[in-house]
Amino acid sequence: MVTGSARGTAGALASLLAAPPDLPVAAAVEQIVARLSAAGAVVVQAPPGTGKTTLVPPAVAAAVKGRVLVTQPRRIAARAAARRLAGLLGESVGATVGYTVRGERHVSDATRVEVVTTGVLLRRLQRDPELPGVSVVILDEVHERHLDADLALALLVDVRTHLRPELGLVAMSATVEAERTAALLATPSAPVVTVAAATYPVDVVWCPPRAGRADARGITPAFLDHVAGVVRRACDERLGDVLVFVPGAREIDGVARRLAGLDVDVLPLHGRLAAREQDRALRPGPRRRVVVSTAVAESSLTVPGVRVVVDAGLAREPRTDLRRGMGGLVTVSVSRAGAEQRAGRAGREAPGAVYRCWAAEEHPRLVPHPVPEILTADLTGFALELAAWGSPDGTGLALLDPSPPAAMAAARTVLVGLGALDDAGRVTARGRAIARLPVDPRLGRALLDAAPVLGTTRAAEIVAVLADDVRADGADLVAAWRQVRHGRGDVRAQARRLAGMVDEVAGNQRLTDDLAVGLVVALAHPERIARRRSEGTSYLMVGGTGAALPPGSALQGYDWLAVADVDRAPGRRDGIIRAAAPVDEDLASTAAAAFLRYDASVTWQEGRVVARRRTKLGAITLTSAPLTDPAPADVVAAVHAGLAADGLEALPWRDGARALRARLAFLHRALGAPWPDVSDDALLADLDAWLGPDMARVRTAAALQRVDVLGALRRLLPWPEAARLDALAPERIEVPSGSRVAVDYTSEQPVLAVRVQEAFGWRAAPLLADGRVPVLLHLLSPAGRPAAVTADLASFWATGYPQVRADLRGRYPKHAWPEDPTTATPTRSVRRPR
Repeated sequence: MVTGSARGTAGALASLLAAPPDLPVAAAVEQIVARLSAAGAVVVQAPPGTGKTTLVPPAVAAAVKGRVLVTQPRRIAARAAARRLAGLLGESVGATVGYTVRGERHVSDATRVEVVTTGVLLRRLQRDPELPGVSVVILDEVHERHLDADLALALLVDVRTHLRPELGLVAMSATVEAERTAALLATPSAPVVTVAAATYPVDVVWCPPRAGRADARGITPAFLDHVAGVVRRACDERLGDVLVFVPGAREIDGVARRLAGLDVDVLPLHGRLAAREQDRALRPGPRRRVVVSTAVAESSLTVPGVRVVVDAGLAREPRTDLRRGMGGLVTVSVSRAGAEQRAGRAGREAPGAVYRCWAAEEHPRLVPHPVPEILTADLTGFALELAAWGSPDGTGLALLDPSPPAAMAAARTVLVGLGALDDAGRVTARGRAIARLPVDPRLGRALLDAAPVLGTTRAAEIVAVLADDVRADGADLVAAWRQVRHGRGDVRAQARRLAGMVDEVAGNQRLTDDLAVGLVVALAHPERIARRRSEGTSYLMVGGTGAALPPGSALQGYDWLAVADVDRAPGRRDGIIRAAAPVDEDLASTAAAAFLRYDASVTWQEGRVVARRRTKLGAITLTSAPLTDPAPADVVAAVHAGLAADGLEALPWRDGARALRARLAFLHRALGAPWPDVSDDALLADLDAWLGPDMARVRTAAALQRVDVLGALRRLLPWPEAARLDALAPERIEVPSGSRVAVDYTSEQPVLAVRVQEAFGWRAAPLLADGRVPVLLHLLSPAGRPAAVTADLASFWATGYPQVRADLRGRYPKHAWPEDPTTATPTRSVRRPR
């Protein structure tokens, strides 16, 4: 702890406010404090570079008695803000101004302004919602719409509404959603104080690459070459330090390597760097600097001395594939708002320039603002925070955007599987323990469950690696862990902090390093436990998604993997495993016990019912054996599914069954109910009524072919109407010659095919369905070929028969061709009657 300067806290603040730095916000400070005092809440809208983070906190602290908490979205920004403000006061950090971030705390009893990350604030709110000793909370950079920031704002409004109406709240934003924020902070809306930026002009130079920026594997080396080339050009054409924006730490390293030999200090800047390396990038140096940074320097950090910005035009945003259970950061084009903020970094202290690595015509097509994380991110941690707060669905909380129902449902499913929520969505004691750990809930569960097996220190080391960066060369997470254990101090420090939060358990089981890492990953992500498929490097995960190892991975050949990170390129069916560790089946079954199922499946496969008893770990089948006594209802359901898929033709349709179905179809068309609909759709929809009693005995394709379809169809006959079936739709009709000829009901109108000579003396075609439908006569030649088709026999004898007689009597002279067929004697004989 630092005790501070001799001037005392009040004197230090008064001195700063009496002669503030020449920043645009200085003129608005009194108004901000007055509005806060009157309304209890205020929104400050001020672009980056106006000095809001520097001057608003000390002004508010000078006006209240308690401590002022100031949030920043990132650790690097929190440390930098505290150090800058302490420097202006002429003090060391920890006196009037202090900070608390994960693993670091520099405050004292004299501290009036404490800068914290949003995550730290959430932990404090969950521990004690009244925030004792705090008079005002200032939420900085709320426009970035990080999930933690949205949640912190909502919880603070809830505290003001129900617990501490006197708690002051200031929301500071760099963009234009101030009115929406103001409406949430107070009723009526909180006042908004707008501060204009006093920036210098910035020239825009468009530098589009010749080829695309990314492919299925990520940012291309060619594009990094292009960015480095633009940096060299900017250094040649402009004066001053250069700030380069790229999407992530790997791209920072890639660009920095490509700038080797340039006569400048090339300095990386991202959140995983050690504090001293971050400070070095934020301090002016004796030589010209090129600072290669992620979006961390976009709005929440000031990098002094910058006159030139090189913007690669890319950003990383969270995305979650709910169906496949995969999520992570994806590379997207920067938003227009983000691009403007980046460009503004070049014009804070003097005229500058921005070199944009995209074409001018692309710029208007960029999205206006970044997508709020609540709409795209994995909501598991968010859902646990809500449940721990006592509002599992967020009802009544002042969220800027509601959480997507599907994403929340998926998050709750994960939390129930972790034992953090009960089936009703309420937080459990285990869930509260997980929520107290400063890691993703999956990793929190892994730490709690792995510590008794591996020992607290060992489990915490692995969790710290997973929480930091789970990408690994060749996807080999064990190798990555071993490297970190002997390398990065920040990860080891995080491991010590986590270990201090979990009690040591006696009698710990010893596992190899490979299985130790695998156990922690499996406990954190049970849905990603994967078993190798027969084709070698392809795996099936418990959650049902396929995944493959990258070429040359040292993990090839392991039957079981616990996957820490996986992504899926557009157009690919399976994901690509980016980090994993081996496990065995026993560990997999233990870690994913919530996914273990024992079931009896009865399915239809290739025209037969297949019944098996299976043990499954999610989508992975562990064991499968024949089931000799499936439940009849399951058999019937399987046959139903099979017939729905393969169609009714899979049944043994013999002539009698087809004929009865055709007669019933005719009566349904002609008379309607109660005669049944026997179309495919109707029969499939009502299988139980007519086919069900026969299906329970079906096990094989041979058994299916023995089903009595004719008898089954007879179950559909309506009673007592069924007694008239033969009268309404007879199978055969007696013609004048005495023959009984079958009626064909397969066409829309019943058809009777009969030789012309057998119909002599018939003056009208017979009527069916109680006289409603005439039979369509197909009058045949002696050779059995159609000579005429008619349903109006009288008209045919009068007008059509003479032509038929003329055409056929020469070819068939031995057959009867009387001039008047209506009075002629019908005959079956092929010879002319004497």
